[in-house]
Amino acid sequence: MKKFLIIFFFFLSSYANNLQKPMTYDNQNIKGWYMSEKLDGIRAYWDGKQLLTKNGNKITTKKEFTKNFPNFELDGELWTKRDDFENIQSIVLDKKASKKWSEITYNIFEVPNAKGNFKQRLNKAKKWFKNNPNKYIRFIPQIRCKNKNHMQEYLEKLVLNKAEGIIIKNPHKKYFKGRSQDILKVKKIFDMEGKIIGINYDKKNKHRMKSLIIKLPNGITFNLGGGFSNKQRYKPPKIGEIVTFKYYGFTKYNKPKFASFLRVRKKE
Repeated sequence: MKKFLIIFFFFLSSYANNLQKPMTYDNQNIKGWYMSEKLDGIRAYWDGKQLLTKNGNKITTKKEFTKNFPNFELDGELWTKRDDFENIQSIVLDKKASKKWSEITYNIFEVPNAKGNFKQRLNKAKKWFKNNPNKYIRFIPQIRCKNKNHMQEYLEKLVLNKAEGIIIKNPHKKYFKGRSQDILKVKKIFDMEGKIIGINYDKKNKHRMKSLIIKLPNGITFNLGGGFSNKQRYKPPKIGEIVTFKYYGFTKYNKPKFASFLRVRKKE
């Protein structure tokens, strides 16, 4: 049994590493690359027979949702609209497919292991669905990036409309697996301050801080657990102190998304 579990988890890890993963944009030369909106949904891989999460778990859908899907692979995002992640998650990850699957679309951004460059790979899927229509299929628009300013203008426009960020991709490369500098993510980072009103400690180590309970100026509270060094976890900021953290927009409950600790605000 133990041997089976080791093999099973190794399979999941290997599976996850087979999908493309973006690195973070850091002023690289992206002239001529394709840029597209980074959708805030559930990533889904079509293996030619079924939809799977990025970790290899089967996604239960209505039969009509995958009608006319090809026998070759697809990679995309299950999505409804911007600022709707909690709803998408509840629909997609439900073990029993509900009628709400009619709200979901499958937004294709890659055709794994297909021959040719990025555009040629996408055209393979576009041609398929032109001949085999499916009302749930969308292709994420790809825009040629002229320069850094063009990218920043595109990002600002999307963020103002509650988008998560953008993906920039080298269109000349053959399909590759894993994390690479040929696919980059760009997000608009915000920062904010909040007051520490409590501390959550690790259940296995009562001396190690797991997260800070932060109260925002508008009265909303949330747990801030990212961005701390190991030293800071054993000697965390004190209750009553004001901390600054970065984040990437808000959830529908107005809580910061992907919040990460930056520093304690010094008394002025």
